[in-house]
Order: sequence, then C-alpha cells, then structure tokens
Amino acid sequence: RSEGVEVIFQFTIAGPGGGDWFVEIKDGACKVEEGSADKPTTTIKMADDDFVQLILGRLDGMQAFSSGKLKVEGDMMKSQLIAKLFKFRV
Repeated sequence: RSEGVEVIFQFTIAGPGGGDWFVEIKDGACKVEEGSADKPTTTIKMADDDFVQLILGRLDGMQAFSSGKLKVEGDMMKSQLIAKLFKFRV
C-alpha cells in the first residue's frame, strides 16, 4: 500500500535496453515517466539484464546491491520501499 508514502524513485538502466525512468508515488497514486526527475528521493542504477532479472524475481535486490550489480544514491532507507510497494514476480 502506498498511502502515506511520498517518494520518487529514479531508475538509470545501462545497456541496449536501458534508459532513464522515474516512479513518483504520492497521495496513494503511482506515476511512471521516461526521463529524469528533478529531485529524486533515491536513484537506482543497474544494467538492463540485471534489471529484468530483478523484475522477474530471479535477482534479490539486497544481493544485487551487495555484489555491486545495483547501486543506490540518495535515501537508502526509502529504496527499501520498492520491494514492499511492488511485487516483482512472474
């Protein structure tokens, strides 16, 4: 549930399938846009292949961070909300 959550996640995905997108959660609503947010709460950087594996639930976010496959800038605690707000499994 996103009620009471106000956050902007910036995703910078490297590789041929990559790009920049941001997810803004505010007032119980979620908006996704291509590009860069002016003031993201947290920026997540990773390779396109690793991002796909994360979304499919085949790559654990904490393990990806520990191994250097996923880099976080900004509010580290808020980055942990991603797993709670989105269910990455197929």
